Amino acid sequence: MASLRGALRTFVVLLAAWQLLVWLLAPPRYILPAPLEVLAVFRERPLYLFDNTLVTLAEILYGFLAGSLLGIATALFIAAMPRLGRLVWPAVLVLQAFPVFVIAPLLVLWFGFGMASKVVMTTLIIFFPVASAFADGLRRIEPEILDATALTQASRWQELWHVRVPLALPSLVSGLRVAAPLAPLGAVIGEWVGASAGLGFVMVQANARMQTDTVFAAMAIIALLTLALRRAVDWLGPRLAPWAAEE
Repeated sequence: MASLRGALRTFVVLLAAWQLLVWLLAPPRYILPAPLEVLAVFRERPLYLFDNTLVTLAEILYGFLAGSLLGIATALFIAAMPRLGRLVWPAVLVLQAFPVFVIAPLLVLWFGFGMASKVVMTTLIIFFPVASAFADGLRRIEPEILDATALTQASRWQELWHVRVPLALPSLVSGLRVAAPLAPLGAVIGEWVGASAGLGFVMVQANARMQTDTVFAAMAIIALLTLALRRAVDWLGPRLAPWAAEE
């Protein structure tokens, strides 16, 4: 609740500063619209914004889920088969080294202008922080704990599933928290490159027509989606790993 109040105070301060800047500088609308002009977009075109928000939201959720599952599976594979993992991980690092704007046009070429290319884009962005954090958590188990597990004659799979995975869940939650704000980025970049719907598409079309108020309206929705997804991950964290809940 305290964090929510702090976010609201920050929002009010930024909104007031924005309005003050418009009053002082009086820039043209196409350069910097006033907050009330952006609010008017929501009143005049609610269905247009709502329909495109649903498209982007679906891309975000599908990509976040797919990227998280792929990252978890990769981390488990590396932990279960370390020799093969040493071959897989450099390939993952090389993939992450490419800027997203380089990959996005290829994804549109391969998967088309529909939702699939945006979901794949979001999946790739989400995958690395989740895989990296979870793999690091699986690797950084205290040796004393593993030695005690060895005394029980547990198999490698039993050790992984019953000891290492539970102890690494806090690291997984940290990875999900880092990844959550990146999910809208993947969807919107994919829509910028090529799309027929979505908030990124709205921004591209509005920018071409110099409708800056509509661009700001879409940006506001993206910010709200980002905050909501991060809030959902924060809610999930203590339930996934209650022993690692923050004080």
